[in-house]
Amino acid sequence: MAARGTIEGMTKPQNTAPQSDVPSADVGSFAARLSDDALLADSFDSDSFDGDQFDREDRQALRRVAGLSTELQDVTEVEYRQLRLERVVLVGVWTEGTLRDAENSLIELKLLAETAGSEVLDGIIQRRDKPDPATYIGSGKAKELRDIVLSTGADTVICDGELAPGQLRQLEEVVKVKVVDRTALILDIFAQHARSKEGKAQVELAQMTYLLPRLRGWGESLSRQAGGQAAGGVGIGGRGPGETKIETDRRRIRARMAKLRREIADMSTARDVKRQERKRGEVPSVAIAGYTNAGKSSLLNRLTGAGVLVQNQLFATLDPTVRRAQTSDGRAYTLTDTVGFVRHLPHQLVEAFRSTLEEVAQADLIVHVVDGSDTDPFAQLVAVREVLTDIDAQAVPELVVINKVDVADPEIVDAVMRAEHRRGNRVVALSAHTGAGIPELIAALDELVPRIDVCIDVLVPFADGRLVARIHELGEVLTEEHTGDGTHITAKVPRRVAAELAAYAVAGITEA
Repeated sequence: MAARGTIEGMTKPQNTAPQSDVPSADVGSFAARLSDDALLADSFDSDSFDGDQFDREDRQALRRVAGLSTELQDVTEVEYRQLRLERVVLVGVWTEGTLRDAENSLIELKLLAETAGSEVLDGIIQRRDKPDPATYIGSGKAKELRDIVLSTGADTVICDGELAPGQLRQLEEVVKVKVVDRTALILDIFAQHARSKEGKAQVELAQMTYLLPRLRGWGESLSRQAGGQAAGGVGIGGRGPGETKIETDRRRIRARMAKLRREIADMSTARDVKRQERKRGEVPSVAIAGYTNAGKSSLLNRLTGAGVLVQNQLFATLDPTVRRAQTSDGRAYTLTDTVGFVRHLPHQLVEAFRSTLEEVAQADLIVHVVDGSDTDPFAQLVAVREVLTDIDAQAVPELVVINKVDVADPEIVDAVMRAEHRRGNRVVALSAHTGAGIPELIAALDELVPRIDVCIDVLVPFADGRLVARIHELGEVLTEEHTGDGTHITAKVPRRVAAELAAYAVAGITEA
């Protein structure tokens, strides 16, 4: 039995009534929630504390202008069409979980579509045991979707899932407009927001990995073979086995992918060198990770004044930003802002961004930021931890930060805190916008950032006064006494300084 819920409030409701397994009251509430702009309303004025944000003007320049589309009427006229989303209809298949889970997934798809620059006109959810192998939603529902597309004037259909190449092709043949799946939508957003050379290369690699099995050919020009001297017009006797046009394209894409992998590996070397330099300098690293739009960049700006671009938008940050910070007792560490995660994050992106995500996997502490104002923060926690497992970062100590408590439901915040306490995690509730809870976060960082100092008790001869100066410069002096044999000092110093002073140790060297 299949059932379909329609997003009302954007177009006129469809006449199809929901089946008994999808209560009509719930579908109505879903329509209200999906059409409520408050779901993504700007809840803060970033200029009040988030630095100069020089990237904001460039980011705004990437906005699409509605009504300027030159989309082809016949989608079979081109082999590969760059994403230009404008007026879209969303389609979701509910196969497991509750109705609320299916609604939340489609709401998130709406936010993704709006981030890509499109206008969402309508949306439907269909209840199925599993997606239809031919058209994703079944032939009957595909015809109903075609009617919705005609009535709304949409030019794109976005499916809430990754569709096989055959499903994309057959669904397009029915609805007669461009069909895009969730993976292609996220890749398009990444392509818009990538700024650094490495970020652009990573996105291009992910796009080509996605595109390769989905290349399509239409017409004789894409299927003719030529080989030997046939291309020169020799004719009979000159023909031999050759490549079709689509085979040529695949070969070129594979060659480009191999080149991109080499470039990414070369560019990641610079980050590895910097990371190793920090390790030699015994500077602990803290990675800020979490769901997209949870407030990671705002938190980085609040703690360090970094001035990183903050935008109430999904995937506003792609390139990692590293800033230096200090604990209350003066211990230095680095804070790294990383790309956000999302439900069903395309595996192409995880693989392409693996070198960047190593900043998280090799950190000494992960500050896991979760949006406390989200309707289902527990799903955010699960989605992020799935990616952390994929990049082998599940063993890194975790500090859970519940952000946006100024606009969150206190009962939901309390429920998350109780659940994380049961997991044994340290939890801090705060608002990066108002600053509430920031002192508690700083206190938690003071406690959880690894101490790399060791305690020393040394008697330094006066002839080696330079070592006393290094203790004062790089360490924390506890006691100092000038004696007839030299300077007697007890202090906390980095391990490398302690090694230089080992010959003058009065007592054993211990961890600070």
